[in-house]
Amino acid sequence: MPDSWSPGSWRALAPDQRPVFALDQQPEWPDRDALKAVLTELGGLPPLIFAGEARNLKAELARAAAGDAFVLQAGDCAETFREFSADRLRDGFKVILQMAAVLTYSAGVPVVKIGRVAGQFAKPRSAGTETIGDLTLPAYRGDMVNGLHFSEEARQPNPENILQVYRQAAATLNLLGGFAKGGFADLAEVHKWNMEFVRSSSEGQLYETIASGIDRAMEFMRVCRVDLSPLREVNFYSSHEALILEYEEALTRQDSTANNAWYDCSAHMLWIGTRTVQKRDSAHIEFLRGVGNPISFKVGHEMSPDHLLWLCEQLDPSREAGRLTLISRMGREHVSDVLPGLVEAVRDSGHPVVWMCDPMHGNTFTSDGGYKTRSFDAIFDEITRYFEVHSALNTWPGGIHLELTGDDVTECVGGPDDVKDSELHFQYVTACDPRLNARQSLDLAFRVAELLERRPRH
Repeated sequence: MPDSWSPGSWRALAPDQRPVFALDQQPEWPDRDALKAVLTELGGLPPLIFAGEARNLKAELARAAAGDAFVLQAGDCAETFREFSADRLRDGFKVILQMAAVLTYSAGVPVVKIGRVAGQFAKPRSAGTETIGDLTLPAYRGDMVNGLHFSEEARQPNPENILQVYRQAAATLNLLGGFAKGGFADLAEVHKWNMEFVRSSSEGQLYETIASGIDRAMEFMRVCRVDLSPLREVNFYSSHEALILEYEEALTRQDSTANNAWYDCSAHMLWIGTRTVQKRDSAHIEFLRGVGNPISFKVGHEMSPDHLLWLCEQLDPSREAGRLTLISRMGREHVSDVLPGLVEAVRDSGHPVVWMCDPMHGNTFTSDGGYKTRSFDAIFDEITRYFEVHSALNTWPGGIHLELTGDDVTECVGGPDDVKDSELHFQYVTACDPRLNARQSLDLAFRVAELLERRPRH
């Protein structure tokens, strides 16, 4: 990588005018002039987050890197314009609050809460086109780029979608910020986070037991005149895959309060996916190495220790605690064999990273009924094996990364209601990958809490 960096250095050209960096997973915009106009307008709009908030998240992640906190990163596979509503945002936020309460109360560990939200509108694809019958069209790349409906009009990349993403992200952050700081997340409201269709389940009843325990603990603290104001609000951070680099560049700003350092103000945390992290000349690596946000990237079973350490050096050369999070997404069959060597290499190198487990993406399959799905048992099995690896190496299993929703969907098989293949069609509404529903998510939180209880903190 060149020593010099700017928000646009990922566009660099060699003397022969060939690109210096490999730019993968980008849409083919049919009207470059329209795209330029949109990006110019976007560059003049206010930032979606502030650099100081990103630094606050980095400080919380530094505690997770030291084994003093656990990270819960969760949310939709892909946000859409069609499903945007205050109720959906509230219900997704409720699930995350419930899971965090279970993890904190049962395992005695503070939880850093990060949403896959307010920017997760672009998706990488394994193929650039999709064919149905005799018709071949551009693949759906998320609402930032084109529409899900299989028609020539919908699948045409539209730069105006970028501005709609910005507007929806701004509204999302405004509402979630109100929830986080305006009383909704007050621990005194812990019972209200339990949704009606969850409340009658065994998981919901067990959650109510924990909520009652929290009530008693807070009453005890009130009697002892302990200041409860820190328990009346939470810090909630946004994250997404930094896939469409024009969007990320347009929202990258200098922070006058921190020596004019550059921050990508589209989200508090950005990550690099498996399809764009493998090449050493990746434009995505070049872009993210220069911003001050916390950065993460996916670590698949095909990644070598050598490449992993190279990425750590490129993205965190100063070895700053909280800067770098490594998201393992192996698939249940690879974790025990592949992950130990990678964790050992990073541990021995001295990089102060946060390790997280993404048990979703390596366990996707097509059901007999033709639905793209995931097995709840496989998801938990990967998490269990991930914990076993860290226990054996005496390293901290810093967090989990999940795709979930507060909606009562049937997209992942198994779980507390034992969703069958034949039942997936009941409420299969995802725009891309299958998500855990609220009951499955809460059940998973209880199981992860048990794993944490067995694992001594550093």
